[in-house]
Order: sequence, then C-alpha cells, then structure tokens
Amino acid sequence: MGYAIQADGLAKRYGETRALDGVDLEVPQGRLLGVLGPNGAGKTTAVRILATLVRPDGGGARVSGFDVVRQAHQVRSLIGLTGQYAAVDDALTGVENLMMIGRLLGLTRADARRRADGLLDRFALTDAGGRAAKTYSGGMRRRLDLAASLVGRPRVLFLDEPTSGLDPRSRTELWGVVRGLQDEGVTVLLTTQYLEEADRLADDIVVFDHGKVIASGTPDDLKAATRGQVLEVRPIEATYLDLVRRVVADVLDVTPEVSQGQVTAPVRDPAAVPAIVRRLDDLDVVAAELSLRRASLNEVFLALTGHRAEDEQQGAEAAA
Repeated sequence: MGYAIQADGLAKRYGETRALDGVDLEVPQGRLLGVLGPNGAGKTTAVRILATLVRPDGGGARVSGFDVVRQAHQVRSLIGLTGQYAAVDDALTGVENLMMIGRLLGLTRADARRRADGLLDRFALTDAGGRAAKTYSGGMRRRLDLAASLVGRPRVLFLDEPTSGLDPRSRTELWGVVRGLQDEGVTVLLTTQYLEEADRLADDIVVFDHGKVIASGTPDDLKAATRGQVLEVRPIEATYLDLVRRVVADVLDVTPEVSQGQVTAPVRDPAAVPAIVRRLDDLDVVAAELSLRRASLNEVFLALTGHRAEDEQQGAEAAA
C-alpha cells in the first residue's frame, strides 16, 4: 500500500515561534489520520503546508507522490480542503456555490450543474439548494462547505476542525459523511479537538505539541501505552467521597480526581483493585458503582499534554 501523504522534518517559523519543529507524517492511501493537539501546537500550519497554502522553512512533503512546493499545481488538482470556518459565498445559493467551483475547475456548465445536484443530494441539501447560503443553519453551511471541497473528486481531503462549533446532531451528521468518504477510498487528514470524533473516525492518530509529534499509533495503541486502565468508584453516600479518595490514593500511589460524585484514578496494575475493595469494606464504605475500564482518548491527551482536550475546545469556543 502506498502513502497518500508523507512529510519529512517539516519546519515552519513565525518570528520567534516554531510552529512546526521537524514533523514527520505518513498516511497510507485510503486511511483517516486524526491529528490532535493543544491550540497552537502546529496542526493547522501542517495542514496549510500540505495543502500548498504555506511554504515550509525546512523539510519536505508529498501528497500522492507530488512535492507540495515544486509540484503544487499537481497537488492542488488532487486535494480538497475544509477549514475551521465555512468558506461559502453567503449571497449565492447552494447550487450556485457548487457550480461556481465546478466552473473554476474547468467543468462545463451542464457538468457543473450535475455535480452540484449530486452533492446537494448526498449532503441532504437538495431542498435548500435554491436558497441563499446566508439562510442556512450552521450545520447546513458546514455540509455545503464540505460538499464544495468534493466538487473536484479529490483523492486526499484535509479537514481542519470541520465540526468546531456545531451542535451534537450536526456533528454526528458530518461524521456520517466522512465515513462515507472513507468507504470510497478517499484519504482523509482530520484535525480535531473532539476526542470522541477522533476515536470514532480515525484509523491512526498523531498528537502534536509545541510543533512536534509527541505520540502516534492507533487509538487503541495510544490508550494502552499512556494510561493503562482507569478505576472509577462511586460510594453510595457522597459523605464517603473523601475517604474513598484517600484509600485509592494510598493503594495506587496516585492523585485521584473527584468529580460528579465519583473518584477516578489511573491503574497500572489491576491486581491492586481487590486491595482497594478490601480496604473500603474494612471501613464499612459501600460502593454504588466500581468499575475498571480502558483509558479514554481524553485521558491519553491529558497524560501527553498536561491538560484535557475539553479545556482547549472550551477556550477556543469562548474566544470565537
């Protein structure tokens, strides 16, 4: 299997800031790579370089075998890009937006109309196709934006936080579209701060921080490598929360989290769990719930970067 995207030692500086500091990437054809990382980690810069919008200061990259600097025209003919904000013309209708792009790509008027109609149907926008884009909801605008990136039938699609700011229903609808593209063999690079999104969609994941790739692998690989398992204990009475926290901390030698009526802590050795149960029993503490589960991607993100992805997403949305 060949690689649709390859990057070797990508570097980019903005003044004194190293946006990218030697990034290596390999994305096999037909796979979806999820790119995670805090705000300012370099995710969007990497996408802009791979999409030929920005020239790297060092290193190199190829998309479908073409160099993103020396063969930028060939790269552009093979890719689609959807950024963090819908880039549609509000004054044009849905049909007109898609036809305009088709005409710019060299399609005849008839072919552009057929392509527009087909994409509007695929994205459940046929009924709204004759309306101005400014009348669309946020989810509809994002679907139209994604449809626009597919007019040229790209082999490689870059999605830079495409569901940012969408409500849960619209996000789920867009996930369905992305899965359909994967089924068709389109290679996708998806940057996101929604860990559930990466967990559901990505074949492989890389985590960026301070312009570097600090971890990579399948979602299951990352969960297994960084945090092992997670213990959750919910006492039947909230008055016992602090006591449970102290028992868990003592047995596991960690600092547990206490939130929403339960104590949560990473577990390296599952054999320690029976000792916690015995200690709680000796103290007459009854657990309403006690479970041992695999770490979530959000806990992986916390372990790798020092903070939760939700904190990053909330901060970004508050600033928007």
